[in-house]
Amino acid sequence: MGYYWGQMIPQKADNSSTAPLDNFVPPKHNISEANMEAAWTDFRDIVGKDNITLDPNDLESHAGSSWSSHPSSPGDVPFCVIKPGSTQDVSAIMKICHERKIPVTPYSGGTSLEGHFAATKGGVCIDFSRMDKILKLHKEDLDVVVQPAVGWEHLNEELAKSNLFFPPDPGPGAMIGGMVGTGCSGTNAYRYGTMKDWVLSLTIVLADGTVIKTRQRPRKSSAGYDLTRMFIGSEGTLGLVTEATLKVTVKPQHTSVAVCAFPSIRSAADCVFSVVGAGVPIAAIEILDDVQMACINDAGQTSKTWKNAPTLFFKFAGTPNSVKEQISQVQTLAKRSGSVSFEFAKSEQEKEDLWQARKEALWSVMAKSEGRDDMAVWTTDVAVPISKLPQIIEETKEKISKSGLLASIVGHVGDGNFHCTYHPHSTPRSPHNTYTQQQSSSTIAKPNTTRHTTSCTKWSSAPSNSKARRRVNTASALLSATIYRMNWDRRRLMP
Repeated sequence: MGYYWGQMIPQKADNSSTAPLDNFVPPKHNISEANMEAAWTDFRDIVGKDNITLDPNDLESHAGSSWSSHPSSPGDVPFCVIKPGSTQDVSAIMKICHERKIPVTPYSGGTSLEGHFAATKGGVCIDFSRMDKILKLHKEDLDVVVQPAVGWEHLNEELAKSNLFFPPDPGPGAMIGGMVGTGCSGTNAYRYGTMKDWVLSLTIVLADGTVIKTRQRPRKSSAGYDLTRMFIGSEGTLGLVTEATLKVTVKPQHTSVAVCAFPSIRSAADCVFSVVGAGVPIAAIEILDDVQMACINDAGQTSKTWKNAPTLFFKFAGTPNSVKEQISQVQTLAKRSGSVSFEFAKSEQEKEDLWQARKEALWSVMAKSEGRDDMAVWTTDVAVPISKLPQIIEETKEKISKSGLLASIVGHVGDGNFHCTYHPHSTPRSPHNTYTQQQSSSTIAKPNTTRHTTSCTKWSSAPSNSKARRRVNTASALLSATIYRMNWDRRRLMP
């Protein structure tokens, strides 16, 4: 009897530093109409009436996109969109949200493929579009100070005037704030590294409005915690970036591009392994499979027609002589791996034309939906040790073929990373049919070999037909690449 009553006593909560977040009481928000309307008045006094909007179209566009693998649910929209003009504005806004317990979603370029700016808790969206200035270029020190809504493409246009450039190159339209938040990568990552390698310092507004600077401009420092890298990749959960000091580097003397096609995806992946193993100092290696090349041809957005075959795109950088030598080495290695063609740029225009196909990859697959609401595009993201790359790409292609789905492979294969982009269904969707789908990686993608081994994807528009639903569920389970997803309830910055 005593044991029974003893078991009725509430157990002490696990408050250890390694306890799962699910063990803790979630934060309580106040998004009642009265609270939000009162907060709106405070926000208006900070940024002015012209810089805060309640327009339904603006709210919807700031809550999701047609290319996101996490479609927004009907309620996943903010109460309002606020456009601050300075760090002080952001701090004042966050103090109000902290006091009133209002959740906040930061927004910069809106190019995310994984639902980063979906307002799953409502609240307010802070749009940094007014904070788009390059504040100071220190040419001699090779660094630049920018605001979060500066696009990397615009930044490189300005840096080029001083013969400098900023290497991270994610998708077109991406901005520095989001690039910091996601710890972005890009085609240049093989040679230059990812975003974390190019950020010196950040100015951050914390959830309660406190403003901090993670460190000063000098490049070398061994004192204290590396706060800068703690915020890189935090996706808005720790604070809002209002200013970033970035490293830049001198533009290479000469660059070029080469493209070679292969009879199979395996032979293309083998070529990547050979080039990396030979130590050829190339700037980038990208792979596009036969389906992706066909999509690019069908979209017609490039200046030439490509072979519908697995294709490798190489980027070279260095002195003119070193680039010429690199091209010769790669051509020899590609031939040994069975390449059926090899083409390299002989002019700046040819270089742009050849590389254009790589940048059109996502949009060409999206064009297959032809604007239909019953088609969606999901992008997966998987990384393995380079030695496992040929095997996992080949297995992925086999499983895509069995699934019956339209899917393509494209990736930064120089460091063992690739994406599988696919249409998960082509049947009518019901907005009322929501379910959670478990994604699993292939057996080769064991812990410590992939960046994301399993995930849960919230799909708000599932096929209404049960047969089609089973087909999608089975096909998705077959795909070896994992949807790049996390627990969205943990992504939001909450006061």
